[in-house]
Amino acid sequence: MCRIPPPGTLRGPENGDPFLTAQPGTPRSPLRRPLPILAGLSALALLLLVVLWNWDWFVPMIERRASAALHRPVTIAHLHVRPGWTTTITLDDPHIGQPEGFTAEKEDFASAKSLTVSVKPWPYLVGRGLTLPLVALDTPRGDIVALQDGRNNYTFTADGKPAPDNGSPTSLPHIDELRITDGDIRVALARLRSDFRLALHTTPPAEGKLGTIVAEAKGRYAAQPITGHFVGGALLTLADAQNPYPVDLHVANGPTTVTLRGTVNDPIHFAGAQLNLTLTGPDMSLLYPLIGIPIPQTPHYSIAGKLDYTEAKIRFTGFEGRLGSSDLGGDLTVDPHQKVPFVEAALHSHLVDLADLAGFVGGEPGHAKTENPSDTKILPDQRINVPKLNAVNAHIAYHGDHIENKRLPLDNIDVEATVQDGAIDVRKLNFAVGTGTLASVATLTPAANDDFSTRFKLDVSRVPVTRLMKGLGSLEGQGTIGGHVTLSATGHSVADLVAHGTGGITIVLDQGGHLSAILPDLLGLQLGNALLSALGLPPRTPLQCFIADMPLKDGILSTHSFLIQTGDTRTTGDGTVNFRNNTLDYAITTRAIHFTVASFPGAVHISGPLRSPIILPGAEIAGRVAATGALAAVFPPAAIIPTIQFGVGKGSACEQAVAQAYAHPAAGIAPGTTTGPHPSPAARAGRARATRATTAAERKAAAEVRAAWAKKQQKTGHE
Repeated sequence: MCRIPPPGTLRGPENGDPFLTAQPGTPRSPLRRPLPILAGLSALALLLLVVLWNWDWFVPMIERRASAALHRPVTIAHLHVRPGWTTTITLDDPHIGQPEGFTAEKEDFASAKSLTVSVKPWPYLVGRGLTLPLVALDTPRGDIVALQDGRNNYTFTADGKPAPDNGSPTSLPHIDELRITDGDIRVALARLRSDFRLALHTTPPAEGKLGTIVAEAKGRYAAQPITGHFVGGALLTLADAQNPYPVDLHVANGPTTVTLRGTVNDPIHFAGAQLNLTLTGPDMSLLYPLIGIPIPQTPHYSIAGKLDYTEAKIRFTGFEGRLGSSDLGGDLTVDPHQKVPFVEAALHSHLVDLADLAGFVGGEPGHAKTENPSDTKILPDQRINVPKLNAVNAHIAYHGDHIENKRLPLDNIDVEATVQDGAIDVRKLNFAVGTGTLASVATLTPAANDDFSTRFKLDVSRVPVTRLMKGLGSLEGQGTIGGHVTLSATGHSVADLVAHGTGGITIVLDQGGHLSAILPDLLGLQLGNALLSALGLPPRTPLQCFIADMPLKDGILSTHSFLIQTGDTRTTGDGTVNFRNNTLDYAITTRAIHFTVASFPGAVHISGPLRSPIILPGAEIAGRVAATGALAAVFPPAAIIPTIQFGVGKGSACEQAVAQAYAHPAAGIAPGTTTGPHPSPAARAGRARATRATTAAERKAAAEVRAAWAKKQQKTGHE
């Protein structure tokens, strides 16, 4: 049914009648006008926002978040952002303050006039990594500090200590260009006794060549002045596996200079290098702060070789150079990834002067040494550095083809040694002497108070007498010497070990030989025979035997037997050498075996400091000289009487002394097969059976011989 409105009621759209429409020309209803108004207001607001927008509104939020993340205050003067496919962000006057505990530093941790970073957002959003076309630093400043207690200001943790390594690799952004203008960074590392500054800047690309980064260093490193100059390629090549990164570095740290030139392959992934390394300086031990490998004192050196590395090892190969008056070459490999870095060294020399290696046994290397008149020590007394030994584990092999040494006629040298957890194991320290060998082994184990518990053994095997005494020119013939030297001690240097050591020396001459006649004659002050020997009559006298059997107990070397017997004389020694205070109290007596005239036999006393001993004739010699003078004054022909010796006779002193040395060797090891020609297997077996067959009666007989020998020495050799 159609509803008819009441009479007089106006009908139309404005009254809600949907069936009626406005007539043409009728005004639009006000209810439809807010939509365009809102659109206009929105456009106006957007325009005003664009015109009035200030990126500094975000500065407080950035400062708060950065300060919380870096654990130190961060301030920014202004923030500028230019959006686009490549978005550019600029921070004006950024400052990163010092963390807690470093507020006394005069400078901020980092600051700059401005920091500009260009970012490509799209590759990052689609998972292709972060790409930074440009990082530009204008006048950057830095203050990098590490304290003695291990805290530093460059580890961004709450306590300032290094964060634990979680093993996950760090993803680095790809930087196309790093632009640095007038950079200045201070580096102060207390444990390294270092405080130096780095001046940094970059050069722009030119003529198709990439730019470079340049750094100049000046200050102190390892308590020594340091200057350095570095030129490297643009940082965009650091992550470019196809373009090796160029390196040119020169560093002078005190008297030590290091030069490194070449290229590095894909440095981010340790793909390798082609670098030439040159090291020059007065002492290799000064390299420790630079390379982290402890090296004993050396004379002046200059070495050059190839430096390479992989993810596993660093290699210094094919190096050659000079070490004092010796040449030195070889290969060196370092594995820095073990808990303690491991070093493998294979070294060689064609010509080596042993004086250049003195530092490896605690002595002062080289020949130009400054003598200290108050220093009475004759053994190397440089303390073995335990902390440095704990800094590295190592295996070292060294061979010297020819030894240049005026005092000892050694032919070559072979060394093999390891360092493990501060312990030294010298597996081989051998010298060739003609057809013989001086072979030694030693172990040094860390003990209390930074001392070392040491075991040392030297085997003297078939050393020709002529080669051993070549420097003196006094021995001839085919005699060979053999025996052993042992030492057991706890100490901190070679001198300290011997001063507290127990062991001994047992050396025996086998096969005979010839001794220049003037030597024993002068020892016995046989003036007439010495004169004849000096004139060449006789030119030689046969050396029948030589025995030195001397025990060492608590640093004092005493004498079981000391005997040199020739065809004409018998020289004996008795006394002590005290390595505790480096003095000796010894007597050497030479007597003629046959009837001799014009001789003053008796003991010659040697006493006082080992460096400058006092040599005085004994009472027998003094008495004979006084008697000769008195008789010459009364009746000159009778002056010859005190110089007459009737001789001690040949006897069996050699056999007795050798038997004693075999039965009770002071070194604790019988000479065995170390003397004489190389025995056949049957001879070696026979000698072993003979050694095992030594009976208690033979040992008793040897003791009786020893007692008789001591009694005779007391009677005839000690006045």
